[in-house]
Order: sequence, then C-alpha cells, then structure tokens
Amino acid sequence: RDQKRLPLEKAISMLSRETAASVCLNDRGILKPGYKADINVIDLDRLHLYAPRVKRDLPAAGRRLSQKADGYEATIVSGTVTYRNGRATGALPGRLVRGAKSAPAA
Repeated sequence: RDQKRLPLEKAISMLSRETAASVCLNDRGILKPGYKADINVIDLDRLHLYAPRVKRDLPAAGRRLSQKADGYEATIVSGTVTYRNGRATGALPGRLVRGAKSAPAA
C-alpha cells in the first residue's frame, strides 16, 4: 500500500524468521526439519482485510484490537489445523512461550 512495495518473500521473513530471532526463538520462523512451524495458507487473490475493531472481551473489561480477514484458507500450528476458511476448528495444540530473551544489542 505504500509507494514502494515490499517483496512478499521479504515481508514473510520479517514477520516470521526475523521476529522470532529478535526474541531469541531461533527454532522458529523457518520451514525446515526440526524447526517449530506455524503456517498460514493464504489465497492472495481473495485476501481482504476489514477495518480493525475494539473488543472488550478480556478480563476486567480489557480492550484489544480484532481484525477480520478473508482469504485465509488455513492456519496450521504444530502440524494441526486450527483454522479452516476463517473458522476455528477447536484444536489448540500451541503452548504459551515463557522465558524468551531479547537479542543482544547490535
């Protein structure tokens, strides 16, 4: 949407490998044997993002932003499909990650 387009491969790397590395989760962000992989399967021709909305569904009426999207075919976490065509499957294979450290300053 900006004047200069970011190549899709670079955007994916920034959102996956580079983000994981920034908090020292070095076993993530790459599709490779032995790595933990969460995958979104996206139909780019159908991709449509709706305006974000504020939801108050957290404890103590806490607020969060929620944004709907079309075009997400599936989300796969630890080899299990958790969303198919925008709807939750009920599977919850993920776990809370604790103790990730910050990467050393450059």
